[in-house]
Amino acid sequence: MEQELNDNAPRFSPEALARTEEIFKRYPPEHREAALMPILHLAQREFGGWLSPEALDYVARFMKLAPIRVHEVASFYTMYNLKRVGRYHIQVCTNISCWLCGSDAIVEALRARLGIGFGQTSADGRFTLAEVECLGACVNAPMLQINDDYHENLTPEKVVGIIDQLP
Repeated sequence: MEQELNDNAPRFSPEALARTEEIFKRYPPEHREAALMPILHLAQREFGGWLSPEALDYVARFMKLAPIRVHEVASFYTMYNLKRVGRYHIQVCTNISCWLCGSDAIVEALRARLGIGFGQTSADGRFTLAEVECLGACVNAPMLQINDDYHENLTPEKVVGIIDQLP
């Protein structure tokens, strides 16, 4: 497999390869393809927070799957980024619970502070702002996710404070 890749093609690091073996152990050998979603998640972390077409092709070869199967899964789920994202990927829930508790004000505070809208990345590459349907924390709405961290019970002032404290 490695011989088919050019020098610039993405490849898992030795640590990530070890992690793939752990992931594959969770599934019966005859259902190895069931590991696709955690392998895509690992690839996204490994390759800079997003899945380029080259990364998707690499995962397809790595898992011995048709590239279209990998692309179908990666493009169906919003947790996979198919475009480059900023250092801080800010995902704001605007579903009913968050909306009723003020997510519109959270969004406006972010737009004003960052100077970008949904689907955009700041000019310096620090922030990408995305709208998501639900992050599964309705009880503490409104909320957002920055990379892997959830921030709940937000107000516009809290959001600006969170953004300003990011290194």
